[in-house]
Amino acid sequence: MMKIEKILFPTDFSKGSENAVLYAIDLAKQYDATLFVIHVVYDLIQATGWDVPHLPLEQLDKDLTASSEQQLEKFCEEAIRGVEKVEKRTIMGVPHQEIVQFAEDEKIDLVVIGTHGRTGLDRVFFGSTAERVVRMAPCPVLSVRIPLHRK
Repeated sequence: MMKIEKILFPTDFSKGSENAVLYAIDLAKQYDATLFVIHVVYDLIQATGWDVPHLPLEQLDKDLTASSEQQLEKFCEEAIRGVEKVEKRTIMGVPHQEIVQFAEDEKIDLVVIGTHGRTGLDRVFFGSTAERVVRMAPCPVLSVRIPLHRK
Protein backbone atom coordinates (compact mmCIF):
# COMPACT_ATOMS: atom_id res chain seq x y z
CA MET A 1 0.00 0.00 0.00
CA MET A 2 1.20 3.49 -0.80
CA LYS A 3 2.21 5.71 2.06
CA ILE A 4 0.59 9.12 1.62
CA GLU A 5 0.90 11.28 4.71
CA LYS A 6 1.06 14.76 3.19
CA ILE A 7 -1.10 16.03 0.35
CA LEU A 8 -0.62 19.47 -1.19
CA PHE A 9 -3.60 21.21 -2.73
CA PRO A 10 -2.71 24.55 -4.37
CA THR A 11 -5.76 26.67 -5.17
CA ASP A 12 -6.40 29.76 -7.23
CA PHE A 13 -10.09 29.75 -6.22
CA SER A 14 -11.18 28.95 -9.80
CA LYS A 15 -13.81 26.44 -10.94
CA GLY A 16 -10.93 24.07 -11.68
CA SER A 17 -9.81 24.30 -8.04
CA GLU A 18 -13.34 23.84 -6.76
CA ASN A 19 -13.58 20.63 -8.77
CA ALA A 20 -10.12 19.34 -7.78
CA VAL A 21 -10.56 19.96 -4.04
CA LEU A 22 -13.05 17.07 -3.92
CA TYR A 23 -10.24 14.70 -4.93
CA ALA A 24 -7.84 16.20 -2.41
CA ILE A 25 -10.40 15.86 0.40
CA ASP A 26 -11.29 12.29 -0.50
CA LEU A 27 -7.63 11.24 -0.68
CA ALA A 28 -6.78 13.02 2.59
CA LYS A 29 -9.63 11.16 4.32
CA GLN A 30 -8.70 7.78 2.80
CA TYR A 31 -5.06 8.05 3.81
CA ASP A 32 -5.62 10.05 7.03
CA ALA A 33 -3.13 12.51 5.54
CA THR A 34 -2.41 16.12 6.39
CA LEU A 35 -3.89 18.36 3.70
CA PHE A 36 -1.84 21.46 2.93
CA VAL A 37 -3.97 24.07 1.17
CA ILE A 38 -1.93 26.89 -0.32
CA HIS A 39 -2.63 29.92 -2.44
CA VAL A 40 0.18 31.69 -4.27
CA VAL A 41 -0.27 35.43 -4.76
CA TYR A 42 1.27 36.06 -8.17
CA ASP A 43 4.30 38.33 -7.79
CA LEU A 44 4.52 40.08 -11.16
CA ILE A 45 7.79 41.84 -10.33
CA GLN A 46 9.48 38.52 -9.53
CA ALA A 47 7.88 36.86 -12.57
CA THR A 48 8.73 39.54 -15.11
CA GLY A 49 11.70 41.35 -13.61
CA TRP A 50 9.85 44.62 -14.18
CA ASP A 51 10.52 47.19 -11.55
CA VAL A 52 7.97 49.96 -11.51
CA PRO A 53 9.30 52.88 -9.48
CA HIS A 54 6.98 55.31 -7.70
CA LEU A 55 4.29 52.71 -7.03
CA PRO A 56 3.58 51.76 -3.44
CA LEU A 57 4.22 48.09 -4.22
CA GLU A 58 4.89 47.02 -0.65
CA GLN A 59 1.42 48.18 0.37
CA LEU A 60 -0.10 46.51 -2.68
CA ASP A 61 1.67 43.25 -1.76
CA LYS A 62 0.37 43.49 1.82
CA ASP A 63 -3.17 44.18 0.59
CA LEU A 64 -3.06 41.30 -1.91
CA THR A 65 -1.71 38.92 0.72
CA ALA A 66 -4.32 39.94 3.31
CA SER A 67 -7.12 39.61 0.76
CA SER A 68 -5.80 36.21 -0.35
CA GLU A 69 -5.60 34.98 3.24
CA GLN A 70 -9.27 35.90 3.73
CA GLN A 71 -10.20 34.18 0.46
CA LEU A 72 -8.27 31.06 1.49
CA GLU A 73 -9.98 31.01 4.88
CA LYS A 74 -13.41 31.30 3.22
CA PHE A 75 -12.53 28.65 0.59
CA CYS A 76 -11.46 26.20 3.30
CA GLU A 77 -14.56 26.86 5.44
CA GLU A 78 -16.85 26.25 2.48
CA ALA A 79 -15.02 23.47 0.66
CA ILE A 80 -13.04 21.40 3.15
CA ARG A 81 -15.12 19.26 5.44
CA GLY A 82 -14.26 16.13 7.35
CA VAL A 83 -10.48 16.38 7.05
CA GLU A 84 -8.85 16.22 10.47
CA LYS A 85 -5.47 17.77 9.62
CA VAL A 86 -5.52 20.88 7.43
CA GLU A 87 -2.80 23.50 7.14
CA LYS A 88 -3.36 26.72 5.18
CA ARG A 89 -0.71 29.02 3.77
CA THR A 90 -0.62 32.08 1.55
CA ILE A 91 2.66 32.58 -0.30
CA MET A 92 3.83 35.32 -2.65
CA GLY A 93 5.75 34.40 -5.77
CA VAL A 94 5.45 32.67 -9.12
CA PRO A 95 2.82 29.94 -8.64
CA HIS A 96 4.51 26.91 -10.20
CA GLN A 97 7.86 27.71 -8.57
CA GLU A 98 6.32 28.19 -5.12
CA ILE A 99 4.20 25.04 -5.40
CA VAL A 100 7.21 22.91 -6.39
CA GLN A 101 9.38 24.50 -3.67
CA PHE A 102 6.66 23.92 -1.05
CA ALA A 103 6.37 20.28 -2.11
CA GLU A 104 10.14 19.87 -1.75
CA ASP A 105 10.41 21.72 1.57
CA GLU A 106 7.47 19.92 3.21
CA LYS A 107 8.31 16.50 1.71
CA ILE A 108 4.84 16.26 0.16
CA ASP A 109 3.75 12.78 -0.99
CA LEU A 110 1.12 13.88 -3.53
CA VAL A 111 0.04 17.14 -5.18
CA VAL A 112 -3.58 17.47 -6.29
CA ILE A 113 -4.05 20.41 -8.66
CA GLY A 114 -6.91 21.65 -10.82
CA THR A 115 -6.42 22.63 -14.44
CA HIS A 116 -7.94 25.59 -16.25
CA GLY A 117 -7.61 25.10 -19.92
CA ARG A 118 -6.29 28.62 -20.51
CA THR A 119 -5.92 29.54 -24.16
CA GLY A 120 -4.52 32.31 -26.31
CA LEU A 121 -2.47 35.15 -24.83
CA ASP A 122 -3.49 34.20 -21.31
CA ARG A 123 -1.72 30.86 -21.75
CA VAL A 124 1.28 32.41 -23.49
CA PHE A 125 1.74 34.95 -20.68
CA PHE A 126 0.99 32.76 -17.67
CA GLY A 127 1.62 29.31 -19.13
CA SER A 128 -0.02 26.40 -17.42
CA THR A 129 0.80 26.25 -13.74
CA ALA A 130 -0.53 22.68 -13.49
CA GLU A 131 1.53 21.57 -16.49
CA ARG A 132 4.72 23.02 -15.00
CA VAL A 133 4.00 21.47 -11.59
CA VAL A 134 3.49 18.06 -13.24
CA ARG A 135 6.87 18.41 -14.97
CA MET A 136 8.85 19.78 -12.02
CA ALA A 137 7.32 18.39 -8.81
CA PRO A 138 9.43 16.08 -6.64
CA CYS A 139 6.43 13.75 -6.12
CA PRO A 140 3.42 12.39 -8.02
CA VAL A 141 0.87 14.95 -9.19
CA LEU A 142 -2.81 14.33 -9.80
CA SER A 143 -4.00 16.98 -12.24
CA VAL A 144 -7.78 17.24 -12.23
CA ARG A 145 -9.67 18.76 -15.10
CA ILE A 146 -13.35 19.62 -15.13
CA PRO A 147 -15.01 16.78 -17.04
CA LEU A 148 -16.37 17.93 -20.40
CA HIS A 149 -19.86 16.71 -19.50
CA ARG A 150 -19.89 19.05 -16.45
CA LYS A 151 -18.77 22.30 -18.10
